[in-house]
Amino acid sequence: VKSCLVLAVEVDGSEILTVEGLARDGELAPIQRSFIEHGALQCGFCTPAFVLASHKLLEENPSASEDEIKESLSGIVCRCGTYYEIIEAIKDASKHYQVRKKV
Repeated sequence: VKSCLVLAVEVDGSEILTVEGLARDGELAPIQRSFIEHGALQCGFCTPAFVLASHKLLEENPSASEDEIKESLSGIVCRCGTYYEIIEAIKDASKHYQVRKKV
């Protein structure tokens, strides 16, 4: 569920994952690290949406193609225009999700 599409009362009692919740034991999740390493963050306005959507995609499909990545992010707008860096960050992070999927 995307937070911009539902009222908080509609998810009462549900488990909610935020971008801050991706980190475990003080370690950033692979997708978070990759966004930093690839300079895919600028103003931060769109960051939570891109990071969480990317994480969800890679959890479900760690071998997502570039077209599948673009499709999964099609409703999110980056006003700074770092789309190339975002795509590269996701492709790089996918390696970590592929390894986790095999384990």
